Amino acid sequence: MAAFDSAEILATLPHQPGVYRMLGASGELLYVGKARDLKQRVSSYFRNPAGLSPRIQLMVAQIHTLETTVTRSEGEALLLENNLIKSLHPRYNILFRDDKSYPYLMLSGHACPRLSSHRGSLDPRHQHFGPFPHAGAVRESIQLLQKVFRLRTCVDSVFNNRTRPCLLHQIRRCTAPCVGKISVEDYAADVRSAALFLKGKDEEVVERLAERMHAAAAEQDFEVAAVLRDQIAALGHVRERQFVSGHNARDADVIACAVVGEIVCVNLVMIRGGHHLGDRNFFPQNAAGFNAAQIVEAFLGQHYAERDAPAVLIVGAALTDESIENLQNGLPGGNARIVTNPTGERRVWLEMAAKNAELAAQRQLGLRATQEARLQALQQALGADENLQRIECFDISHTMGEATVASCVVYDRSAMQNGEYRRFNITGITPGDDYGAMRDALTRRYQRIIAEEGKLPDLLLIDGGKGQVGVAREVLTELGLQDLNVVGVAKGEARKPGLEQLIIQGRADALQLPPEHPALHLIQQIRDEAHRFAIQGHRARRGKARKSSTLEEISGVGAKRRQRLLTRFGGLQGLMAASIDDLAQVDGISSELAKRIYDTLH
Repeated sequence: MAAFDSAEILATLPHQPGVYRMLGASGELLYVGKARDLKQRVSSYFRNPAGLSPRIQLMVAQIHTLETTVTRSEGEALLLENNLIKSLHPRYNILFRDDKSYPYLMLSGHACPRLSSHRGSLDPRHQHFGPFPHAGAVRESIQLLQKVFRLRTCVDSVFNNRTRPCLLHQIRRCTAPCVGKISVEDYAADVRSAALFLKGKDEEVVERLAERMHAAAAEQDFEVAAVLRDQIAALGHVRERQFVSGHNARDADVIACAVVGEIVCVNLVMIRGGHHLGDRNFFPQNAAGFNAAQIVEAFLGQHYAERDAPAVLIVGAALTDESIENLQNGLPGGNARIVTNPTGERRVWLEMAAKNAELAAQRQLGLRATQEARLQALQQALGADENLQRIECFDISHTMGEATVASCVVYDRSAMQNGEYRRFNITGITPGDDYGAMRDALTRRYQRIIAEEGKLPDLLLIDGGKGQVGVAREVLTELGLQDLNVVGVAKGEARKPGLEQLIIQGRADALQLPPEHPALHLIQQIRDEAHRFAIQGHRARRGKARKSSTLEEISGVGAKRRQRLLTRFGGLQGLMAASIDDLAQVDGISSELAKRIYDTLH
């Protein structure tokens, strides 16, 4: 194989902005970068190799091919770079996990708007406020707004069919517009006040409420005046809890980075309308060897590549003027202003974010040390020759053979990898056949991994005893994976935690570790997660199956006939007890259809 000729490649590069991609000998993507001048930027990797960091030197030594894409501007190059990083996951780029969409708080566009949480695309018919860092922050805000403005949170099917106020009205969390306890005009006024509050216009809300309170008192409607007085008092308590100090606070994100040992944490604080909505921690991959400015720059590019940034980004890193200009021009909307040296209250916010990032990094470092110690203990307990890193665990869940579901959870990089979990709906086996279910799940899982050249585990855990382990070994042998380590986790006496027995290949007797053994704690953690994930899937499948009626499967029995049958016999149990003659007496049911219904039900 010909060696990489950097001089030949560099001679063809243009002095234009763009994106470059470094690939290894087998075509794997090593690194994606952007440049204002492609020729100068790429040349810097080969001009003085000794001046590069050890990490970059290692990367350059693996380059076999270099590809470039010219763009119209560096801002366009920034967007392309981050899209490629997020979709291709290069080995040497800093990678931030691509989270699901952030939740919003929504006021619906109904005549009596509903207060709820929302994810996904924003519908212009409704009002949306946020985004919030997590669903818990949305739920807390909804509870606070219910306390102050008493807006409805019920779904339309409930709202449209109420005949009397619900419990939320009784505990003074809803004004019950569903049954006319409040006029549409007064409810709309509360909705406008809630919207103003969410936009940070607290003083205007208080003034509006005070005006309405004085008007009600002047008309001697003291009951309404008392309600408005309580709203003002509740709003004051909420403001004390939610309001970020300072009257100039509007929409801003505060980003701070902390490095503790090998752990890197970026803390994002969200402030909307002057209200502190909460924060979120991010732990990037491949960040070792990069400084805080490089990490924060990577975060800004990746995090805001597909979502609008707020008006102000307060950053706790010494970004260069060039980086700030490129980011501001490249971020969607192009209206965000990056502040790297804040003063006054903004500095207090940044110090708070930096402290949170440091504490989170310290916690993560402690957790990683614990997990690494557990892994090491497990490796020693099993007598494994190779270092254990990736573990997959399978479990089966069903109710007397009904709605059988198998789960596969993945433990890798010293943590559970939720995004790699898989469930398998098991069909075509004898109900209650756990061995058949395990065979089906393992076959489907590892056939696909082999076909797609996926990543195999270092250890396979099976929730079960010798029988399940034997099935696993048969499946793996059939697939040519007989070298994969398999360990069964059999429940101990009286199914008590700490008394589990490990079924290990090549060992005649089961291994029982002491209850306090760190290896057993790791096995329990992974096994319990597989159990939880299997039960969750089984319950969902069972619930879905039980919501569907057997009558729906009978040809000729539509919605009206189903209703007549169930009404006549008082439900499915009474219908099961009915004879063919009884069925035929129902309006619209012929003798032939009655026989078909009876045969299907029995």
